[in-house]
Formats: sequence, C-alpha cells, structure tokens
Amino acid sequence: MKPAVILYKKLPDDLYARLAEQCDVTEISNLSPENQQQHAEAFRQAEGLLGSGGKVNGDLLAKMPNLRVCSSVSVGYDNFDVEALNQRNVVLMHTPTVLTETVADTMMALVLSTARRVPELDAWVKAGHWQKSIGPAQFGIDVHHKTLGILGMGRIGMALAQRAHFGFGMNILYNARREHDEAQTRFGARRCDLETLLKESDFVCISLPLTRETHHLIGAAELALMKPDAVLINAGRGPVVDEQALIAALQAGKLHAAGLDVFEQEPVSADSPLLSLPNVVTLPHIGSATHETRYGMMQDAVENLIAALGGSVDKNCVNPQALK
Repeated sequence: MKPAVILYKKLPDDLYARLAEQCDVTEISNLSPENQQQHAEAFRQAEGLLGSGGKVNGDLLAKMPNLRVCSSVSVGYDNFDVEALNQRNVVLMHTPTVLTETVADTMMALVLSTARRVPELDAWVKAGHWQKSIGPAQFGIDVHHKTLGILGMGRIGMALAQRAHFGFGMNILYNARREHDEAQTRFGARRCDLETLLKESDFVCISLPLTRETHHLIGAAELALMKPDAVLINAGRGPVVDEQALIAALQAGKLHAAGLDVFEQEPVSADSPLLSLPNVVTLPHIGSATHETRYGMMQDAVENLIAALGGSVDKNCVNPQALK
C-alpha cells in the first residue's frame, strides 16, 4: 500500500505524476483550518506532508497521528516547529542547495541597484525629469573594490562572496559561528565579530535563517555602528532586522540605502514608510523566484519526501535526530 500524503502546493504535472506514482496524494490549496476540517480523515491518515507556507506546529501535528515526514519547498523552515517534530519523531526535509546561485544573484542585484539607484532613476527618467545632463543629485556610489560584509557564510554567503570578490574585486568580511577555510582561501575573506563587520563594511548583506538568536539581530544599536554611506541588504529573513529601527535610520540619513527582499510582515503593508523612501529597493521575496529554480525546488521536495518515507535522510534533512 502506498503511503498517504497531503500536498498543499500546486506541482507541475510531471512532478505530481512522480509523487502520485509513489504515494496516495490528497491535494489541498493550503493548510487553513477550513481545509484541515474538510479533509480531517486525510490528515489523520497522512504519513507525509509536502508544500510551503502555513504553520506546521503542535496543533496540526495533533491532527496527524501517522505523520512521519514533512517536506518543505524552501530552504528556510521557520514555519515548522522543529521541537514539536522531534518530539513526534517526524523528520523535516528542505531544499537548501538548488536555490543557492539564484538567491546570490538576487543579493548582488540588490547591491548594484541600491548603490547605483537603479529603480529610483528609472522612475525619474520615465517621469520625464531627464531634461539635461545629470549632476551630483543623480550620482550613486561605487561597488567595485568596496568592502562587503556577509552575515551567515553558508552556501548562499559563499556564492555571494564569489560574485563580489571575483566579479567586483570586493574585500570580504564575514560573521559566522565557525571559520570557513574555503572562504578565506578563495576570497581572502576575514572572519570578524559583528561590531567590526558593521563598522568596516560598505555593504552589509544578511543571509541568515530566523531563529531565537537572529531575531532582531540588527537593531538601532547595530545600525548606528554602520557608516552613513553604507548599504544594508536583507535577503535572509525579515525579522532578523528591526524594521522600525531601520526606517528611523534611513529617515535620519544614517544609511545610504537599503535593499530588501524580505520584511517583518509579508506581504509588506502598503502604508509602510519603506515604500515611500526613494533610497530603499523593495522586492516581493523573489530570492529564489525564477522558473528554473522554483521547478528545481519542487523537484527536490518531491524526491526528499519519497526518500524519507523510504527511510533515507542522507541529505536535505533538518532534523535527522528525530529518527533516533
């Protein structure tokens, strides 16, 4: 008998067929209470759960007594209560590798677009303001040979450092829990404490997951350490930055610019001051959003689920200790 699975994300036809070949699939649109109630028996029987978005916590797990595997179509897993999963011996699979290069591309795009004021000046030209040669009022700042500070030297941080060092001759600083010999050898990267990184970097790029330790890691005190002509880039998780403190720093002219792909609340509120500041580039959490990468993430999630249901968690498992 094939294991029962709840699918709460639309898959391409070929990937759905692959999943259905191995599992008995119940497809729903999301994990809303209404769907949980409507499909209560399917939730009760399900051994696998695959999708993205929505909270997977103790309340949901109580409705899924047979659950063995969760497979998330994402690298971040802050929507999952990992402690509750461990208590139930449920493994959590994610997709950390396939999106690395694409997210690094997005972060580099934010570096360039904030430094050279690309969205702001694009709007300025389209509004008909380019009537004569530009002057200092339209000037940006250089990227090449500046100092890039990276918070979180994981796969994405490494890919960003590669682009910055080899593509733009940038000096690389990083703050991480351990030393990364490869970063130091390949990019001449220097590990330093957070205070030093913030003080010395021209661009501070955040590539961190959201945890208790990283929540509001960058607040008013940390922003005050940055150079007034520095740029903050966040493509990790929104709540790593205290958004109100960032708004205050930008409004006071204490930072040159910010490039944000993530926010404390998503979608960002239409009345957020961030949307009216010309030196803030705002993106709708598109870090991994290319056709190729999103397909690869869904493909990985399907294969992760099938492998884990078969007892194999050799790769892409957040909590292999749950099997012990």
